[in-house]
Amino acid sequence: MQQTASLTPVAGRIDPDDALADLAAACKACADPLRLTVLRVLQNDSLAVSELCELLGIRQPALSHHLKVLARAGLVTSRREGTSIFYRRSDLLTPAGGAAVAAALLAELDARPLPPAIRRGLGRLQRAREKNSRDFFRLNADKFREQQDLIASYEQYADTVAKLLQEAPLPRRELALEIGPGDGRFLARLAPRFARVVALDNAPEMLAASRATAADAGLDNIDFILGDTGSAELEGLKADCIVINMVLHHTPAPSQVLADAAAHLAPGGVIAVADLCRHDQGWARENCGDLWLGFEPEQLTAWAADAGLGDLASSFLAQRNGFQIQVRLFGHATQ
Repeated sequence: MQQTASLTPVAGRIDPDDALADLAAACKACADPLRLTVLRVLQNDSLAVSELCELLGIRQPALSHHLKVLARAGLVTSRREGTSIFYRRSDLLTPAGGAAVAAALLAELDARPLPPAIRRGLGRLQRAREKNSRDFFRLNADKFREQQDLIASYEQYADTVAKLLQEAPLPRRELALEIGPGDGRFLARLAPRFARVVALDNAPEMLAASRATAADAGLDNIDFILGDTGSAELEGLKADCIVINMVLHHTPAPSQVLADAAAHLAPGGVIAVADLCRHDQGWARENCGDLWLGFEPEQLTAWAADAGLGDLASSFLAQRNGFQIQVRLFGHATQ
């Protein structure tokens, strides 16, 4: 019997026809003004289909078609959270074909300002997310520790964060900034190691809890600021160490928090981030006030790179309940 030769490409070798198909898909996906706008909007954020529909003024069936085209070209990825599907731009473009074209086009897109109506819509969306987060902590400040423990207790990551900071070769230990200190327990790790500590929180109830914890511990070198990372009170502040423990998944724009933190980082300083890895436990939104169901490590790395930060150290902690915590240390990319 005559045997037919296999058409399966050799492992590690790119089939030229596949590369051309990828290039064609990327070119087709980008050949539509609406799809270009979607890519522009998703530069630093994940948005639900319903949010994109409202933002762009388009019905869901029509938008779904455009999203499928972008997904087939590898330009966006999706994830389901409960009944919602969220889309974001892909971090890693397929190198086989179209990646260079797509990367150049995205760079051109990102250099252009968004239309005013879309900027206003994104502003409304971010404010709504911020309000939801503040409302949750206002209503649940007295149950903060109990709710955090549903996913990951403080003890399960605090030692790792403290160890990374202790081992970091900081040129100075004058000022530490903790963004979102929660009930203030980690402030007791920072206060003895830095001349001055700033605790920043946008929820008055949580800032009051932090202040009470610090008072009980006799810590007198901590300043408490009610606000967020864009607050005027932080103008000119340069910290040798910035800590963001289990905060990013509660914030409407985590990439912006990292960018703001990088802007307040002193030369040679470090940013420590502890947060959840990506998971599919949708109940965390309602029960724990989570806006994001964790993050892929590559996503944090990409956001840090966009902020001019490089990855200095990483540790991953598996939890018995199936969650995983990533503890990351970032510094200026030139370090």
